[in-house]
Amino acid sequence: MQKSLSLLLIGALALFSCQQEKASEVTVTATKQNSLRAPAYPLVTVDPYFSAWHFSDKLYDEPVRHWTGTEFPLIGALRVDGQCYRFMGVEKLPMKEIIPTAATEKWDAQYTNNEPKGAWKELNYDASAWQEGKAAFGTRDEPNISTEWNTKDIWVRRTIELTEDLKDKDIFLDYSHDDVFELYINGIEVVKTGYVWKKNVLVQLSDEVKATLKPGKNIIVAHCFNTTGGSYVDFGLFEKEKNQDAFTTTAVQKSANVLPTQTFYTFECGPVELILVFTAPLLMDDLELMTRPVNYLTYQVKATDAKSHDVQIYFETTPQWAVNEESQPVNFEMIEDQNGLTYLKTGTIEQPVLQKRGDDLRMDWGYFYMSAKWDKNVEMNLGEYRAMKKEFAANGMISSDSTATSSEMKKEKTVLAYSRNLGQISSKSNNGFLMLGYDDLYSIQYFEKNLMPYWKKNGEVTIYQQFEKASKEYASIMKRCEAFNTDMIEETEKAGGQKYAELCALSYRQAIAAHKLVQDEAGDLLFFSKENFSNGSIGTVDVTYPSAPLFLVYNPNLLKGMLNPIFYYSESGKWTKPFAAHDVGTYPLANGQTYGGDMPVEESGNMLILTTAIAQIEGNADYAKKHWDVLTVWADYLIGEGLDPANQLCTDDFAGHFAHNTNLSIKAIMGVAGYGKLADMLGKKEIAAKYLSAAKEMAQKWETMANGGDHYKLTFDQSGTWSQKYNLVWDQMLGFKIFSTDIAQKEIAYYQTKQNKYGLPLDSRKTYTKSDWIIWTATMATNEKDFQALIDPIHTYANETTTRMPLSDWHETTDGKSVGFRARSVVGGYFMKMLDAKMKAKK
Repeated sequence: MQKSLSLLLIGALALFSCQQEKASEVTVTATKQNSLRAPAYPLVTVDPYFSAWHFSDKLYDEPVRHWTGTEFPLIGALRVDGQCYRFMGVEKLPMKEIIPTAATEKWDAQYTNNEPKGAWKELNYDASAWQEGKAAFGTRDEPNISTEWNTKDIWVRRTIELTEDLKDKDIFLDYSHDDVFELYINGIEVVKTGYVWKKNVLVQLSDEVKATLKPGKNIIVAHCFNTTGGSYVDFGLFEKEKNQDAFTTTAVQKSANVLPTQTFYTFECGPVELILVFTAPLLMDDLELMTRPVNYLTYQVKATDAKSHDVQIYFETTPQWAVNEESQPVNFEMIEDQNGLTYLKTGTIEQPVLQKRGDDLRMDWGYFYMSAKWDKNVEMNLGEYRAMKKEFAANGMISSDSTATSSEMKKEKTVLAYSRNLGQISSKSNNGFLMLGYDDLYSIQYFEKNLMPYWKKNGEVTIYQQFEKASKEYASIMKRCEAFNTDMIEETEKAGGQKYAELCALSYRQAIAAHKLVQDEAGDLLFFSKENFSNGSIGTVDVTYPSAPLFLVYNPNLLKGMLNPIFYYSESGKWTKPFAAHDVGTYPLANGQTYGGDMPVEESGNMLILTTAIAQIEGNADYAKKHWDVLTVWADYLIGEGLDPANQLCTDDFAGHFAHNTNLSIKAIMGVAGYGKLADMLGKKEIAAKYLSAAKEMAQKWETMANGGDHYKLTFDQSGTWSQKYNLVWDQMLGFKIFSTDIAQKEIAYYQTKQNKYGLPLDSRKTYTKSDWIIWTATMATNEKDFQALIDPIHTYANETTTRMPLSDWHETTDGKSVGFRARSVVGGYFMKMLDAKMKAKK
């Protein structure tokens, strides 16, 4: 019996090994081609923290970055017959410290909050009246603060002592600031910014500046103006040592192709072709898979010259994926051959779980992993920055023996590395994959309770189980992603044409990965958005509203997960106002609204419209029934306050407060009509008749009040103005039909007289626009020609913008540059035309 069990076990292990081997040999195929040159290419897309992008055309020209712009280093090289070709990332050895930043030394300085007189930028200036303090300077929520600064302005003088001449060295200024910043070295201007806030910016000093840096005393002075919110000042000098790069030769990138769930790159590495595929299996019909915090990096290698070549491949990353600030100490660990997988693991020593909130943040709790299937030709290890690459360049493999313990390793010089000997490569492709993952332990604090990510199942599932499933299911997941890519592009192309389909493919992962899915104690979904590159709000209703079309198309339960926190906030009595809240906090802390003002008509209208859209998609109003009391309060508020809105913000809050907003009025009317439709679906016929009649009456008044002749006005009281009436898109889509169809078509015709090269302005006040709203506006067109006329400039913008970052939804129509915002979920609004097609198919 014992022998039989042993044979059975051996057979099972052999079968498992065979399945794993077949999975690694799967060829991943791009069945569609996206002609767009992306503003940034999505590489790893899981959630707002575990998110990596490439901001330039060639994968080897720039470092991989988090969407905020902070570097998430990821380097790749292919060694062909002894010659290394770098195909991804850049080698950036941490530089030699000359004058430290506050990350390593609380340096001394003189400072004042009053504007100085005279030559305050010069070394010999008398600053004896200034205060003395230690860096960094700023508000308490910033890193490494020693001297608190809460006024509008600060001037800082730092006297530095040099022991050698720096004119023949490569010297860089490392500076961090919040907000408007200027800096001078020995009286020469080196930095002058506008209204931005950045950390650890590197600027190479000019020969002019270096010539002034003599042995002895020198002066660095800075002035920072805090526009609003947090404040910060820190700076230092560093030397870039002479080139010691191991991978000096780059591959030749032949193509880059962004599909909904995958990004494909093709490289020429001498006589060998490399196809690199980044896969994020964000399939919304499978929430366990969608939330699994593991992405794939697939490589496929073959010879192109009918000859055989000796080939090895190398990948490397660093602990920067697991910290918010580079100064944070980290641990390392290698876990070998655990159920067939090897892991390299890193995370901060401090582990400040859910201790920070805000926008420009990376996760510094939990653990980052690089993992791959154990194989005799694979080596994975932790090692020194230079040594690992040099060893691979020389030998084609890295050492299996770590040269230091985790306690001895220094974060800034330690890498997590993978190498595989592919052996002799011919015309037959040799394929493999590795996985990148993150265990965030706890994801969201929801009204003071810390919630685990959805995939953890309240702690029943471990990160290692997720990696094991990810490895075992690799082949099937690649097939599912391939099928989804094909279907989605074909469906969006059918709905809106090729350019529209390409925009949707670009926006798909960005929209989903700007969220985090958890469950409350009752098991209800909570799908929290993060208001990226804005104020960091969590669960913002007027971010949910534009992003909703994507989720209405693919999984309305996720949209419910966005609305649930707002419903709970009111129904629990925590929010007592007669209109919907704006948000439930600042990411990742959802403990109540933190936004400074309210948007009464905006958010109440949004909640009613989206609840109606869910009912329309699902064919029943069961979800609305659960929240009927609060929906009634909001509908009544809109009847009283919505037709001619008072001075207030709407979703386009960057444009400021204004009254009599005609587009906001449409939203209120749509909300009232939505409530009437929901009542009808629930059999509340008298209530339905009352509210639908009220909505129709409001619509009739709107048409008279807003009429501007050949178009409709921006505000009821200002002639000669205009605006996009994107909220009108719901009238036909949800079957209200309370506005004359002539209104939308008159607007569409007028808009085409106002377009610029990169799109239709939002309204008559400025030339900037919101691309999500343009697509909503275009969806109201009744013919393909008018739709394409509005869509084409958005495609041109995405293809040509010089602002390289994850797709910005707020840009200038004159030059195509971003005005603000990036990596936001609102690009889910690009799917409005797709939603319209789905709604029509249901009728």
